Amino acid sequence: MAKKKTTDGAKPKPENSNVMGLRAEVLEQPITQTLELNYMPYAMSVIVSRAIPEIDGLKPSHRKLLYTMYQMKLLGGARTKSANVVGQTMKLNPHGDAAIYDTMVRLSRGYGALLHPLVDSKGNFGKVYSRDMAWAASRYTEVRLDPICAELFRDIDQDTVDFVDNYDGKLKEPTLLPTTFPNVLVCANQGIAVGMASNLCGFNLGEVCDTTIAFLKNPDHDIMTTLKAPDLPTGGELLYDEAALSEIYRTGRGAFKVRAKWRYSKTDNLIEIYEIPYSTTTEAIIDKVAELIKGGKVREIADIRDETDLSGLKITIDLKRGTDPDKLMQKLFRLTPLMDSQSCNFNILIAGMPRVMGVREILDEWVAWRMESVRRRVYYAMTRKKEKLHLLKGLRRILLDIDRAIHIIRETEEDDQVIPNLMIGFGIDQVQAEYVADIRLRNINKEYILKRTQELETLSQEIADLEDTVNSSQRIRAIISGELEEVKKKYALPRRTNILYDIQEETASFESEETPDYPVTVFFSREGYLKKITPQSLRMASDQKYKEGDGPYLQWETSNREELLVFTDKYQCYKTRLSDFDDTKASALGDYLPTKLAMDPEERALWACIPGDYSGSLLFFFDNGKAARVELSAYQTQTKRKKLTGAYSDKAPLVSILLVKEDFEAAVISTEGRCLIFHTASLNPKTTRTTQGVNIMTLKPKYRVERALPLSQTAIVNTTRYRSRSLPVAGALLREEDRGEEQMTLL
Repeated sequence: MAKKKTTDGAKPKPENSNVMGLRAEVLEQPITQTLELNYMPYAMSVIVSRAIPEIDGLKPSHRKLLYTMYQMKLLGGARTKSANVVGQTMKLNPHGDAAIYDTMVRLSRGYGALLHPLVDSKGNFGKVYSRDMAWAASRYTEVRLDPICAELFRDIDQDTVDFVDNYDGKLKEPTLLPTTFPNVLVCANQGIAVGMASNLCGFNLGEVCDTTIAFLKNPDHDIMTTLKAPDLPTGGELLYDEAALSEIYRTGRGAFKVRAKWRYSKTDNLIEIYEIPYSTTTEAIIDKVAELIKGGKVREIADIRDETDLSGLKITIDLKRGTDPDKLMQKLFRLTPLMDSQSCNFNILIAGMPRVMGVREILDEWVAWRMESVRRRVYYAMTRKKEKLHLLKGLRRILLDIDRAIHIIRETEEDDQVIPNLMIGFGIDQVQAEYVADIRLRNINKEYILKRTQELETLSQEIADLEDTVNSSQRIRAIISGELEEVKKKYALPRRTNILYDIQEETASFESEETPDYPVTVFFSREGYLKKITPQSLRMASDQKYKEGDGPYLQWETSNREELLVFTDKYQCYKTRLSDFDDTKASALGDYLPTKLAMDPEERALWACIPGDYSGSLLFFFDNGKAARVELSAYQTQTKRKKLTGAYSDKAPLVSILLVKEDFEAAVISTEGRCLIFHTASLNPKTTRTTQGVNIMTLKPKYRVERALPLSQTAIVNTTRYRSRSLPVAGALLREEDRGEEQMTLL
C-alpha cells in the first residue's frame, strides 16, 4: 500500500484538502482487495465469456453473431449488408461494430480461416494467408449463413438447448448451439484468456464423422485409424510423426510440422509456392527469404515476388542458372516459415470450467452433451404428441353425441359458461373443452371428427416409440450416428493438407551440401573482434587492421564449414559456425562477437577455438595455481548455435585456455617470475565442465599465475631447469635468457 511522500520536508497535506480550488479525494485499497474485487471478476469473464470455446466449438461472440443471422432468416435466404448484421448483433453482443465485424470476417468463406466456413460472403474479406491484405468495410460487403449452419441450428426450437436472457434482459439467446457433428474438432479456434489459452486445430469433417460413429459403437476405438491427422484450411503438407500426433490425441497438447506445397517450372526456371502453412503469411515468408538473400545465406535465388491474385495464392521464386530446386527448397524449409510448427492446446469450457482434453475426452464430452440434446428433442416431440392425443380423446367423446354438444352450446346463455357446461356434459377437462368449443361450425360433421379420432391409434404408437427412445441410450446413439452419416454425405470434402509419411528431416546431410566449403583464415583479436578472410583477399592485403588499443591474439587456417567455440568472462561458451560470418577484408575490423552472438550485457569474449570433430580436450589455467582438463566433447551440442552456461569453473579467475589435440609440454609462469614446465598427459581429462581441476603450482600468498602457454611458443632455453617430475611444485625463477618477449595473456 503506497503512501504519499514529500521532498521539501513539510508534512503531507490531507488527501481531501482543497488544492487550486479543486477537492480531491484518494481512496486507499490493499492490493489483495484490488485483485479479489476488480481483477478476478475480469479474469473469470475473459475465460468463461470471451476467449475459450465451448463444446459446440464456438466462442460466445461466434454464437451471438450466428444466432442473430439465423433470426434474420439468413439461412437459405438472400444476402444482406454486413453492416446490417453487425448492427443487429449488438442487441446480443455489447461490443463495438469493429469487433463484431472482425469476428464475422474470420468465419467467412472469403477469408478462408475455416475448413467449412459458417458465413457465405460476397466482397473483399481479406485472406488468412496475408498479413497486409485488409478487408473492405462492412457497408461494402454482403453475407448470409452458409448451408452447413443448418446442422448448427437443427431443432434449436425444440428445447434441445437452454436459452438465457441477453445482457439487458430484453431478448433470449442460446447458451450453446445444437450442432449435429463435433464442430469443436472441425472448426479451428484460437483464444488467449487470462493465465490460459486455447488453440484448436481443424480436422477433416469426413474423418471426424467416421471417428465419432466408430466411437459411438466402441468407446475403445483406436482414434488414429480413422482420424488420420489435422487438416488445415490453407493446405500444405503435414510431416507425419506418429509419436507427436499420438501425444496430441492423448493429452490435447503438442505440435506438428507443416510445410508448403510447391512446383517447379523447368521452362521458366522458377518455383511456384501455392499453399503455405496455416500459421504463417506470404509477407512473412517473403521478408525472411529477402533477409537470407541480403545476408548471403541463400545465393541461388535471383528474385522473389508475390503473384497472388483472384485465382489464389502464389509466391514465385526465380532461380539462378544451375540451381537444384529440390535442394533449395530443403534449405528454405529449414530457414524460413515455409515449414512451420502448428501448436495445439485443446482447452475447452465444459460446464463453465476450462479443461485441456485429448481427442477421446473431447468426443466423450461431445457425445454425452449431444445425447442429452437429442433426448430433450425427443422428449419435446413426445410431449407435443401427448398434448394432441389428449385433445383428440376429448374430441372422440363428442363423436358419441354431436347434437348434444351443439345443444349445450346453444342453450348456454353466457359465453364464459360454455366451457364448464361442456366439461360437465361430456366428462372432459378444460383443455379438451376449449379445443371442442373452438372447432369451426363447418367442421362439426361426422367425417371430420372421424378423421381426427382415427389418429388416436397412430399417435399412441408414436408416443410409445418416443418413450422407448427417451429411455434407450442405444437408440439415441443410433440417431446421432444416422445424423453424422447425413452430415458426411452432404458436406464432407477431400483433405486439403496432404500427409507425408516416412519423411526424415534432412539436417546434417544437407548442411554440408548447402554450406559452401572453401579455405579461410580466421583472426581473433584481444578485444573480441573476429574476421574471416579468403586466401585471395589475404594475398591482396595481408596487413590486418585493428581498433585502437586492440591487436592480434589467435589465428586459424581452416574451412568455412567449421564450428567455433567462444569462451567468455561470464563462465559461458557460445557455439556458432564460421559460415554465419561474412567474408571480409584485412582492412575491416570484423564482427564484434558480443554483439554477433547476442551475449549478455558487459560480457566479454576471452578465447576461442576450432573444435573440429570434438576430439581432444581443453586445459583451463586459473590464477590460484590450479589447472583443469575437460574433454572437448563436453561442449558438443546438436543445435546450430547454443549458449552453454557453466562452461568452466568460477571458483578462481581464469588465466589461460589451451587446446590439446595431442599432448605436449606446457609452461606456467607466475607473477613472482617462477616457471613450471609439465607434460599435459599428467592431467587426467574430466567430463564435467565446471571441475575445479588440480593444483599444479604452489604460490606464495601475494602471487598468482600470470600465464600459461605451450613450451614451443616460449623463449625458454634452459628447459631442464623448470621441468618437474611431480605436481604441484613452486617452480624455478626464470633466468634472464629465458624471459624473452612478454607474452600475451587473457587479461
